Amino acid sequence: MPLARSLSMTSLNGLPQWEDEDLPVEDLLLFEVSWEVANKVGGIYTVIQTKAKTTADEWGENYFLIGPYFEQNVKTQVEACEPSNPAVKKAMDTMKSQGCEVFFGRWLIEGSPYVLLFDIGSAAWNLDKWKGEFWDVSNIGIPCHDREANDAVIFGSLTAWFLKELSCQFDDKPNIIAHFHEWQAGVGLILSRSQKLPVATIFTTHATLLGRYLCAASIDFYNNLDQFDIDKEAGERQIYHRYCMERASVHCAHVFTTVSQITAVEAEHMLKRNPDVVTPNGLNIKKFSAMHEFQNLHSLYKARIQEFVRGHFYGHLDFNLEKTLFFFIAGRYEFSNKGADMFLEALSRLNFLLRVHKTDVTVVVFFIMPAKTNNFNVETLKGQAVRKQLWDTAQSVKEKFGKKLYNALLKGEIPDLNKILDRDDITIMKRAIFSTQRHCLPPVTTHNMIDDGSDPILNTIRRIGLFNNRTDRVKVILHPEFLSSTSPLLPLDYEEFVRGCHLGVFPSYYEPWGYTPAECTVMGIPSVTTNLSGFGCFMQEHVADPTAYGIYIVDRRFLSPDESCNQLTQFLYGFCQQSRRQRIIQRNRTERLSDLLDWRYLGRYYMHARHLALSRTFPDKFEMEPSAPPKTEGFRYPRPSSVPPSPSASQHSSPHHSEDEDEDERYDEDEEAERDRQNIKSPFSLGALPQGKKKQHGEYRN
Repeated sequence: MPLARSLSMTSLNGLPQWEDEDLPVEDLLLFEVSWEVANKVGGIYTVIQTKAKTTADEWGENYFLIGPYFEQNVKTQVEACEPSNPAVKKAMDTMKSQGCEVFFGRWLIEGSPYVLLFDIGSAAWNLDKWKGEFWDVSNIGIPCHDREANDAVIFGSLTAWFLKELSCQFDDKPNIIAHFHEWQAGVGLILSRSQKLPVATIFTTHATLLGRYLCAASIDFYNNLDQFDIDKEAGERQIYHRYCMERASVHCAHVFTTVSQITAVEAEHMLKRNPDVVTPNGLNIKKFSAMHEFQNLHSLYKARIQEFVRGHFYGHLDFNLEKTLFFFIAGRYEFSNKGADMFLEALSRLNFLLRVHKTDVTVVVFFIMPAKTNNFNVETLKGQAVRKQLWDTAQSVKEKFGKKLYNALLKGEIPDLNKILDRDDITIMKRAIFSTQRHCLPPVTTHNMIDDGSDPILNTIRRIGLFNNRTDRVKVILHPEFLSSTSPLLPLDYEEFVRGCHLGVFPSYYEPWGYTPAECTVMGIPSVTTNLSGFGCFMQEHVADPTAYGIYIVDRRFLSPDESCNQLTQFLYGFCQQSRRQRIIQRNRTERLSDLLDWRYLGRYYMHARHLALSRTFPDKFEMEPSAPPKTEGFRYPRPSSVPPSPSASQHSSPHHSEDEDEDERYDEDEEAERDRQNIKSPFSLGALPQGKKKQHGEYRN
């Protein structure tokens, strides 16, 4: 038997490299399988798309993504080409010769990875046969009316068929690693294992099926994890077959991973297996990198949002836009799971506090959550038209005023300001003022909702009475459509909108990771998250004082809903009390956390999972160095020493504080930034920790 190769990693220029020179990447092929390859459905698309460059840099031409073929997606995202690997080409040709359409090309994203796309429709005639084969190996029956599950069987059968045709061509090497994401891809894993293919398999669950369903039903999920009758709950929701597919995939995989520690706890109870590795989700930070311009971008896009607000609140614009803060929540319309219910309740309490303290701060809150609508409502469109008309009128009068002033100065005269505007100018301005008169309140939604009587956000707004009255210090705008730069209302892309806001609020109850607060972080925008989201738990572990860095973590796990809502209200009120200088300092700190979310560093967890899969599948060839999954040594931000330590701790005794009070505060941006950079080190070896440096359990936790 040949000596097993020892697996560990070293770092070169920030990118991981194989330590064993006898184990080049050319001896391995990596396939990632997901329904969301070149097919945007949800968050998994973002995971795969952003991770592609780091993985392609490591694996080069030996990295392939497998997904479903959809013509509209391929036309805009994929460039067709021939596979350079002869074994891959032969396996594809074999499948094509038997009537299956297989598409190969490069996905036009950073890293330009190869993609292998199966046309589900061309193989649908095999569905009954493949469902029978799947029953034979797993005893899982798929109902004919569940199209998504039937498509998963076809997709999985095609994937297993391809891996079989490919592995049959190899004797000793290259060895194959197949990484499957979510239950839709799991059938391929189950069939590969049942056929005993020489493939190292990894399965990642980004959220458990049953967990999402139970949380959406407003059940006290996390306090009753060990109490659920799993089979009964899945059966009552008519997803028992899907649940069985997911659970079988988890138990068949050589290595099982989840995206966060909170999801790991959930998987242990829902899927009855502890994850081998937790693989946090990252971002390709280069995409969001604005060098040192992110503060300028904030000012630029904030001005664009202010223009929208001027139009939306015409006739009621009696608040100072320079002292107005923009908060937002965005994502799928899952009212309870995404925390929109708690956010609205906290806004009601915040409105009360701001009114009681007679503060001059106004908060405009945007809900960017897509729902079924007919179109823009007339009042919202009219608001933007009125704003534009007023702007045109002001420009016209300004031009006439400027010409008269210019001519007077040329003559050496000081113009009579009482005569420089004639009666026509005064009449035009009066008509413009009259046009801003409004006999109704500014609308709380920008669109006509198809069923506004049963819409949970609108019903809650009705209950708490946030109707954008003049006396309200909190104004609410529901925008039930994804943002677009071509919109006639708010012509901003999502990234531009986020940069223009002051705070993102995501008090989710069920959020296995949480890309929305992560995207805020890398753009230097503070955000609210919870200790039930993967992102919130990750930040608690890696940042000593998350609040000082603009990451507000609401405790939704160990506090009652009312206590959690009060905590969220205090976070929001504390943020409103900050001076402009404090917000700038906090945004600088928030933006520096982006290194924590870079795939160049978080990719180490995926590498560890792949090494572990190789050592378990081919123990005579590969040996894993005795180690636990990668620790966070040298991967932690301390509490900043400068003042203000955190907005919550720097609240003023009086809400009417001076903007100049903070001028004497000690703050050195360059010194703080350099100290933070020292806390993000290059990826280290996956071997055992050096003697004397082992950390006790919980040492890095708050």
